[in-house]
Amino acid sequence: MKKFLTIFILILTVMAEAPSAMAAWYEVTGTSYVVSSQKKASVQALEDAIYQAVSFSGADIGSISPLFPLLDSDKSEFQFTNHEIRYILVEKREIKNNVMYVHAKIDIYPSATTCHMNEYKKTFLISNIDLESPQQAVMGQIYDLGDDFARVIDKQLSQESHSFVSVGTTNYVIDKNHPSRIKMIAEDKGAQYIIGGKITDVTATISSSAGKEVINREFALEMHIFDGKTGNEVYKQNYREIAQWPFPKTSQIDTRSARFWASAYGEMLLRLSRKIMLDLESEFSCKITLPEVVAKFGNKITMNLGRLHGVKTGDKLQLWHTGSFIDQHGIPRNKVTKSNITLTVSRIYEKEAELTIDQDELADSIQIGDVMQKQN
Repeated sequence: MKKFLTIFILILTVMAEAPSAMAAWYEVTGTSYVVSSQKKASVQALEDAIYQAVSFSGADIGSISPLFPLLDSDKSEFQFTNHEIRYILVEKREIKNNVMYVHAKIDIYPSATTCHMNEYKKTFLISNIDLESPQQAVMGQIYDLGDDFARVIDKQLSQESHSFVSVGTTNYVIDKNHPSRIKMIAEDKGAQYIIGGKITDVTATISSSAGKEVINREFALEMHIFDGKTGNEVYKQNYREIAQWPFPKTSQIDTRSARFWASAYGEMLLRLSRKIMLDLESEFSCKITLPEVVAKFGNKITMNLGRLHGVKTGDKLQLWHTGSFIDQHGIPRNKVTKSNITLTVSRIYEKEAELTIDQDELADSIQIGDVMQKQN
C-alpha cells in the first residue's frame, strides 16, 4: 500500500538564539496495518510519519531510531530537547479498512553538522539471509524469502540511505568463526561492512474472527554486522514483527512478486527494512570512513571511493600508513600511523578518485593499502 504523504511547510522562521538554524513545521500522515493491537499500529504509523517528515526536510535520519522507544500511543504531544525534532503534535488517529492513519505536525530544525554530511558514505555488502528452520516456510513455499529480503535491504540502502552505499548482495557464506574469509570477501567486493543474518521464525497463528479464518504470521530476524577490515562482528540486533498473512494456506507464493510485497505481510517487511536502515544510520553514520590507496603513479594516487560515495574535487585528506606486527603472544596485529602527508582530490570517477600528493618529497613513503581520513 502506498504511503500517504501530505507534506507542506506551514511556518518558516529564523531562531533568535541561532540565526543560521531554519525551523519548519511539516504536516504528515503515517500509516500502518492493525494486526496485534491498535496501540502498536498507532506507534508504527507515527514512526512512519516521523520518517517521512525527516527524510523530506533533509535532516539526519540517523537520529530517528533513538526517539522510537519514547513514542506512546496514548499521547498527542511530544517535546524533545537537543534534537533536530523539537515537537510533535498528533492531530488525529483513525482506522479505515484495518489501516491506522496518524495525522501529525512535526517541528524540525535540520542541522548542517550531521555526520552524513561530514563523512564519505560507507559501503555495505549484504550476504544471504538463511532460514534457520526451512520447515516453517512450508505454508506458502516461501523458501527464498531470506534471499529476497536481502535484496530489499540492498535496495533500501541504495535508494534511501544518507550515509551508506550498497555494493550488492553475495552468495558467499558469512561465518563469524572465519574472520579471514570475511576480510577476503569484503576486499573482493569493496565493502567496509558486511551484513549477515538468519530468519529464526516465520510461524503462523490461525484464528477465527466473525466466522472468517484469519492467519497472522511472525517474522524474526537475527542480524549481524561485520567489519570488512578485521572480519570481526561489530554489531548485532534482533527484530521481530507480525502481520496478517492474506494468502490461502495451500497456495505457493512468489516472494519476488508485486502481489506479495503489496500485501500486509510484504508491507511489514518493507517497514522492517527501513527500520534496519535507520538503526544502521544511528549506529554507523558517525564512524570514520577510511578510503584506501589502491594505485600510485608518481605524485598521484588512486583511492577506492568516488562520486557515488560523496567525494568532491578539492577535498583534502590526511594519509595514515598501515602496517602489521606480531605481538608477544604470537598474535598478528594491525596498526595505523598518522603521517604528515595530505592529499587533494583532483579527478573523480564513479567509484574511484585520483588525488595529488601535496608534499612531493614524501611521495615515496606512500604504499598501496595506506588509508586516508577526510579533513572537515
